[in-house]
Amino acid sequence: MGLGLLGKKLGMTQVFDEHGNVVPVTIIQAGPNFIVQKKTKAKEGYNSLQVGFDEIKKATRVNKPLAGHFKKANTVPLRFLKEFRITDEEVNSHDIASEVSIAMFSPGDFVDVTGTSKGKGFAGVVKRYGFKGAPASRGTHEFFRHGGSIGAHTFPGRTMKGRKMPGHMGARRVTVQNLKVIDVRGDTNILIVEGAIPGPTNGYVIVRKAVKKQS
Repeated sequence: MGLGLLGKKLGMTQVFDEHGNVVPVTIIQAGPNFIVQKKTKAKEGYNSLQVGFDEIKKATRVNKPLAGHFKKANTVPLRFLKEFRITDEEVNSHDIASEVSIAMFSPGDFVDVTGTSKGKGFAGVVKRYGFKGAPASRGTHEFFRHGGSIGAHTFPGRTMKGRKMPGHMGARRVTVQNLKVIDVRGDTNILIVEGAIPGPTNGYVIVRKAVKKQS
């Protein structure tokens, strides 16, 4: 997948493009990011870099195993850690405790943003999947927002796996692809991307270069 950045969603706003059109954007605090651990194909069997983000101010909030992990890397304690699989060239070009620069992105690039969606609790099929529901008249009685038949009959005599039914909604890993980078502010590590990204305000996200679209 290549090296990416860890960040925090600060919220949404809007900007004007060069033609005067309003563009909805999301503000991401994408740094500073530090390399905490390096894995190589010779030792661990694959190449990767573990990146950390969001410094923990109080040392008492770090357990002993993680405290030793950060001490070995000579970095400050960090809240959010993520491992990125990389190539041999990228492994050799980065050192432990060094900062991953936001300059890897520039305006006009396309990125994929991964986050945890907002939890909605238990939801029915109308809210969860957009079902139409039953008619509101013509004799319908106490059956307005149900899902209808779930397919059980003599054959197959059971409900098939994957059937869309009521259940827990949200609070899962979601990736939004091909978001355009509007602005990169290296002095404050602010990344501005077009459109919406998963999760609530102050939710952690992972930003990578788009795998399906080029600049």
